[in-house]
Amino acid sequence: MTATPGLGAARLASPDLLRAVFRRHAAGVAVITARGDDGPVGFTATSLASVSAEPPLVSFGIGLGASSWPAVSRAGHVGVHVLGEHQEVLAGTFARSGADRFGAPTGWREGPHGVPVLDDVLAWLVCRVVARVPAGDHRLVVAEVVHGDPSGTGRPLLYHQGRFNGLRD
Repeated sequence: MTATPGLGAARLASPDLLRAVFRRHAAGVAVITARGDDGPVGFTATSLASVSAEPPLVSFGIGLGASSWPAVSRAGHVGVHVLGEHQEVLAGTFARSGADRFGAPTGWREGPHGVPVLDDVLAWLVCRVVARVPAGDHRLVVAEVVHGDPSGTGRPLLYHQGRFNGLRD
């Protein structure tokens, strides 16, 4: 059994403290996509959350300095893709600045509302953006689900301690 850290080790709030704490938090890995003026855009996100079942709403965060932010800031619809543990390379591609995210070997097609939909994911949604809420150096995007498919096979990809991982039995 692991002991809870003591209060004597508490640190004042800082970006480094937040990063250190969230490295301990395992998160599912998703890729968010949108149609941009110059073609499709996308990024890897670990901030995906279910917000409401009625109506069906999801949220995710995006940094204002992200290369995808200009397109996401104007998009009426976005794609949300839950990645499988077999997609670590894809997650890395969409996380890397300057990468050709939609070039080979990335498989994708145009989905509902012109949103790029990635191939071979565990599940995908196309969502209508309903809010972009200021949140520090990010925006919290809230979107209503309009289409989707949960029928992919495999196990989810996780992000923990700065690395992509799979589930252990």
